[in-house]
Amino acid sequence: MALLLSLASFAQGGSGELRLKITDPSGFGMRCVVQLVSEVNEFRESFVTDDGGHLSLKRLPYGVYQLQIQQPGFASFSKQMEIRSPLPSTYTIKLQLESPRTSITVTDSATLIDPYRAGSNNQIGSETIQDRETSLPGRSLQDLVNSQPGWLYEGNAVLHPRGSEYQTQFVVDGIPLTDTRAPSFGPEIEADDVDSMNIYTAGIPAEYGRKMGGVVEVNTIRNAQPGFHGVTSLSGGSFETAAGFTEIQYGWGKNTLEASADGNMTSRFLNPVVPENYTNQATNGDFSLEYQRQLTPADRLNLMVRHELSRFQIPNEQIQEQNGQLQNGDNFETMGIVAYDHIFSSDVLGSLRGMVRDDSNDLSSNASSTPVIAFQHNDFKEGYFNGSLSVHQGRNEWKGGVESDALFLRENFNDLITNPAQFDPGTPGTFAFTGSRPDLEQAAFVEDLIRLGKWTVNAGIRWDHYQLLVNQNAVSPRVAVARYLPSADVVLHFSYDRVFQTPSFENILLSSSPSLQALNPDVLRLPVLPSRGNYYEAGITKAFFGKLRLDANYFRRQVNNYADDDQLLNTAVSFPIAFNHAIIYGAEGKLEVPQWGRFSGFVSYSYQVGNAWFPVTGGLFLGDDAVTATTVLSGHFADSQDQRNTVRARVLGHITPRLWAAAATEYGSGLPFDFAGTYQQALAEYGSAMVDRINFSRGRVRPNLSVDASIGADLYQKEKFKTRVQADVENINNRLNVIDFGGLFSGNAIALPRSYSLRWTTNF
Repeated sequence: MALLLSLASFAQGGSGELRLKITDPSGFGMRCVVQLVSEVNEFRESFVTDDGGHLSLKRLPYGVYQLQIQQPGFASFSKQMEIRSPLPSTYTIKLQLESPRTSITVTDSATLIDPYRAGSNNQIGSETIQDRETSLPGRSLQDLVNSQPGWLYEGNAVLHPRGSEYQTQFVVDGIPLTDTRAPSFGPEIEADDVDSMNIYTAGIPAEYGRKMGGVVEVNTIRNAQPGFHGVTSLSGGSFETAAGFTEIQYGWGKNTLEASADGNMTSRFLNPVVPENYTNQATNGDFSLEYQRQLTPADRLNLMVRHELSRFQIPNEQIQEQNGQLQNGDNFETMGIVAYDHIFSSDVLGSLRGMVRDDSNDLSSNASSTPVIAFQHNDFKEGYFNGSLSVHQGRNEWKGGVESDALFLRENFNDLITNPAQFDPGTPGTFAFTGSRPDLEQAAFVEDLIRLGKWTVNAGIRWDHYQLLVNQNAVSPRVAVARYLPSADVVLHFSYDRVFQTPSFENILLSSSPSLQALNPDVLRLPVLPSRGNYYEAGITKAFFGKLRLDANYFRRQVNNYADDDQLLNTAVSFPIAFNHAIIYGAEGKLEVPQWGRFSGFVSYSYQVGNAWFPVTGGLFLGDDAVTATTVLSGHFADSQDQRNTVRARVLGHITPRLWAAAATEYGSGLPFDFAGTYQQALAEYGSAMVDRINFSRGRVRPNLSVDASIGADLYQKEKFKTRVQADVENINNRLNVIDFGGLFSGNAIALPRSYSLRWTTNF
């Protein structure tokens, strides 16, 4: 295994730090249990101060929190507090002796909504991660994100936020990763290794750029506690699936050491292209090691090592299986990050971060592959640097910084055609390409969080420079405004985001190479330009009865050089393309009950319409596709993520304090498709069961529906030791749900049939 040096800044995105000192009436520090609750952030955890009464809680998402202390012999204490700045918030709390007439009413309803949140984002806390449905290996993190309104799967767990193609950015412990994070593109961080997530689809801070369809802040670093702690998890289920995860943490003095490792295997890794699920085995694993050091009260250093790997097969369709085809893929990733944080004063915080990363992915094919034997070896090496300064000044929370990202791309592809009938006449029997080039990107930003009574304003501006196939600059202003109406317990908000999105760099050198002229007499090859767009959103957040929260939003996105993707020949190799512009609009709503007696849950609805317009403005097109791209200069077509109606719901209820059950459902009205053949050809190739799920007259996949159930039990719990077991059944109705239908040899994706899983977890 290779190692990754990683440091995560506590000035990450929209998160801050809370420092407490708890004393007795005489002013002496004391050891006690502190509970911190924020319903809006899905945060509910208990912590223990040290012998001096000190407690430092890091990476708390911005929001309203309720602090509660109940210590025997002392009066109960409750206080509402806010986290709005990356600068530490410091409180000294003096507990009073218990009085017979002293009483206090503790309520969490004050944290149900955040009255000063000026943008649309969703929080996923540790409880939701812990109680989630068990996922197939390689997609547990994506499944959590996909449960939120506005997000949609297409193909092999590739996330599409509000109609964007390959424009999801994961920010892992403060480091942005702009490559595609999906099972077929690269190994993922498993959900067991994640403490919390913050998800943006609008009101995106100016510190984030380049991939702007949606931003997912992932925090894997748990708050340090003295002594030895950890968690282990074992799971297994249908499709010969088995997985194991272990994370341990040891804290002493000003030091914390944390290590995690997981491994898994399955015979259903990618979405198969036919119901039979041919050739779909995979093994995955990762390892990480982190060291935290509080150098002084004003200085902190973290170090981590992480290595991830994935080996998998490419699913066959009927003809390929009959021919004996076997295609294998693999992904390897090693990254190294270092960061240093210094508090200059109570109002000024500086952060430095650096990362190096080595990433590779491969594709190989056996001699029986049809219609082409394809090989690919792509890799990139990345160096990233970020420096920022946060300043508190009266009503303002300023943050400014610079970043530089240099990727050194290398691509190697070759193929051998085995069935010439599937290709245009004159297509050469063999083709090979090698290429390398640096992708150089720099940025600077400044942003301000302003509190004006019941008004909140997030304003920022960002400058980006991109240099790969083209050399471009852009300035992107961003603003989000919120108004709190206390009498109605309502927050109204509006946001505008100007975005500059760099194209996906997977196989971008191959798709732009002049050597592709040899593949077909009709070739269109245009450089893929960055996308530029305007995002608008207006929304409302409303609390009911202190128990329910409604979030409703209307959004509209207008994007020029709209990014999409296509496949090279009939291989598993995809490359970026772009169209003149796209307009995507819709509405989302989510009704959530964080906790009401024994019950919690949510129901969400998304309505989305997306259209893209000709002409083609970037990418590679061959044969008939090239002719179409050069002759069709106007008109529009449905965006490939144009699913009009999506409904998701999950309800969890505690039967007893240690036994719970949950039911969930998901409905989608179906994605559009474009099939080059006839109905009879599709029937002969895929069979009646699959073709029955396709509406050829409407050009859409028929609606999909899945009903799921879970049951869990805490088998043993005492102080810090807890062991629990959870069983899940997915798609109880055993419906054949087709996600995508794209035609011969490519584009099909079928969701899970009825499947079972069992997960056992121990915390200590």
